[in-house]
Amino acid sequence: MLAIPQPNDELDETTGFDLSKDKGWRESGSVGRARIPIIVLHDTAEDVENLLKALIDGPKFGHNDRDDFRVVSGILRLATKYLFEVLRSAALAHLSTAWPPTLKGWESREDLMQTYELNHPHKPRLFPHPFLIINLAREIEAPQLLPAAFYDISRYSYAQIFEPGDDDPFGIYPSQSPMISPSDMQRLCVGKEAIQHTITVLIQTMGNSLPNRQPLLHSTHGRRTNSGLCVSATTCKKDFSELVELATQHYLFDRERGSSDPLYVAEELGQLKGAEFSECKACALSLECWASKEREKIWKMIPIRFRLDSGPQSPPVSPNVVQAMI
Repeated sequence: MLAIPQPNDELDETTGFDLSKDKGWRESGSVGRARIPIIVLHDTAEDVENLLKALIDGPKFGHNDRDDFRVVSGILRLATKYLFEVLRSAALAHLSTAWPPTLKGWESREDLMQTYELNHPHKPRLFPHPFLIINLAREIEAPQLLPAAFYDISRYSYAQIFEPGDDDPFGIYPSQSPMISPSDMQRLCVGKEAIQHTITVLIQTMGNSLPNRQPLLHSTHGRRTNSGLCVSATTCKKDFSELVELATQHYLFDRERGSSDPLYVAEELGQLKGAEFSECKACALSLECWASKEREKIWKMIPIRFRLDSGPQSPPVSPNVVQAMI
């Protein structure tokens, strides 16, 4: 790098060409006498800067907050464009911790976000707007980011997305508001409706998680045990009916916390009886097992709910887009 010719004092501010040799080059259109070659990159200066820093010093990622996303997204765009596969994989792996493809990763992500909200109760949420993730995933062809992004934004009401008030969960963006294409907006509307229906079905079927009420006899060293047997079928059935009524009131009528988040609702329903304190451990454990299986099913159905596995990919965002006024 030390062998690169250093710029002269007399340089054109726009092109960087050496003007000390011959000032007639601009009129003739010739650049043959230019001392310093110019490479025109049709990328933003910020993205190029972040890419060069990552290539020279190695990638240094943050905590997947909004500032970190500006860096990571720029690296991903240019690493994809200029085929820096190793750097692209590293940046994509980092971004996937906040927008994971697995339920286990989502649980870790939610734990991190809850901790952040407890420590910063008056600040916007930690992670960037999901619309930004959706657009980036389309641009760099990373469909593994889409399920988490679509599910995340579906948990907010349309008023929170398009007409945020003083309690805007996404905060104020200094640049143009995030936008998505009409086709992705259609996916969001269809998926959001299906997600809301999932919560109703969860509550209605919770009573089916009761274990088999017939004695389960297992032979162990010649002795019989009845582990897994409901100790009081009538009492437990009544308890489950009351839990269904309570959940219906809480999530469907009162619209309390988590009322648009079936993963959260399933987890909460699974803990209503509490195996450690419940008189009937069999029913409590059965409820927990049911909730765990339901969460797995919900997660696997996200691509189907939002029509992510069918139809052509959305084109890049054009001027004719759906805009989120945040």
